[in-house]
Amino acid sequence: MQRVQQVGDVVGRWFPVIVLVAGAVALAVPGAFEGWTSAVPWLLAVIMLGMGMTLRPVDFAYIARRPQAFAIGLCAQYVVMPSLGWLLTVLVDLPPEIAVGVILVACAPGGTASNVMVFLARGDVALSVAMTSVSTLVAPLLTPLLVLLLAGRFLPVSPGSLFLSIVQVVLVPVVLGFLLRRWAGGFVDRVTPALPLVSVLGITAVVLAVVAGSADSLLTAGLAIAAVVAVHNLAGLALGYGVARAFRLDLGAARAVSIEVGMQNSGLAATLGTVHFGPAAALPGAVFSVWHNVSGAALAGYWSRRPVTPEPAGATVDGADR
Repeated sequence: MQRVQQVGDVVGRWFPVIVLVAGAVALAVPGAFEGWTSAVPWLLAVIMLGMGMTLRPVDFAYIARRPQAFAIGLCAQYVVMPSLGWLLTVLVDLPPEIAVGVILVACAPGGTASNVMVFLARGDVALSVAMTSVSTLVAPLLTPLLVLLLAGRFLPVSPGSLFLSIVQVVLVPVVLGFLLRRWAGGFVDRVTPALPLVSVLGITAVVLAVVAGSADSLLTAGLAIAAVVAVHNLAGLALGYGVARAFRLDLGAARAVSIEVGMQNSGLAATLGTVHFGPAAALPGAVFSVWHNVSGAALAGYWSRRPVTPEPAGATVDGADR
């Protein structure tokens, strides 16, 4: 298992490049991955099972310790990115399926790689884990409603169907993983080193399936999709940080909120697009999978060289916890 962990560490460092190469291969020979689309929900379910296996009851204790910081971060998660996604679809003339894909990314919960990025950025990891966990758990309710509100003008949206899909591929696997950790901790401890590798392989397979299934759409609108995704992500990172500081969260918490807001569960967005709207609707999620890992790693690297200095207790929300 140590060898698997070493391989996973290497693959994790090169993840953006691996996914980019996978996308290029799928674009060049889409026929080689014909039929993979049906596996996309199962791939995401495996990834979310792994996420659930990393959760512990103590991860939710942060909510009781710093409820204001948590509430500010969670509200920013489900307000900033959906608002930005809607604005981008208003400003940029995109095909309806791709516009819906942008909204799906915007309304997704926090990304599974965000906790690692926050750790590297010397941010508040406990806040990051709490935001990722709770935003994922409330996604079956909030994501369908937001998609209905923001994307209904492009294509018909069935919030009930979206709710069932998110329960099946997100909520059930996460809860099952959490219960496995409680009831079979020894087994989970043995397989945990392999989880990063499984996640990378899963997302790579999702990108292969999505790009191969919508190669024509990507060739005609690829630059527009890439531009919208980059602006969406960068604006989310900036506004997440700005909102946190405007509400007087300390620097560590602000870094966590920034990365949590800017990094979305793009695998979920790609899955929902594939299942409910067509392959083209999954493209923004696939592109986001590559881009937000590049931008997140770059931002984390920048912040890692700038240690968080303690601030006066009265200058920040819950400053006494610093």
